Amino acid sequence: MQQSDRFSEGFENRKTVLGADHVEKSWSAADEFNRPMQRLVTEYCWGEVWGDDTLSFKVRSMVNLAMLTAMSQHHELAVHVRGALRNGVTTEEIRAVLTQAAVYCGAPLGLAAFRVASEAIRAYEVESAAQATGNKQ
Repeated sequence: MQQSDRFSEGFENRKTVLGADHVEKSWSAADEFNRPMQRLVTEYCWGEVWGDDTLSFKVRSMVNLAMLTAMSQHHELAVHVRGALRNGVTTEEIRAVLTQAAVYCGAPLGLAAFRVASEAIRAYEVESAAQATGNKQ
């Protein structure tokens, strides 16, 4: 099946934010059942919404961190913490977003978000250091 321009833009946006390896792995793992959902998310979420340049990728990342904290979506939060770091969000900004989310969403969600973010930040730093020295993890 030929992909739309919006899908292609979304696929590139998704790789920019989440990392090419992660996106290629997700797309390759898609099967006949879930591939339509992967296509939908790539085309509309990553192409249509992330393709709108009204908000920068950095701002979108910070918004996502707050929303994913509010929804207690830990797996997606970890993925988007790494994406936020790729988009130039600092650890101090991540801390501020999660602290604000904790105040508005509740301490248990905030504490869980901090645990997930801490682990994702550590993993990102290890990966970045390994890439800087030429060693892939």
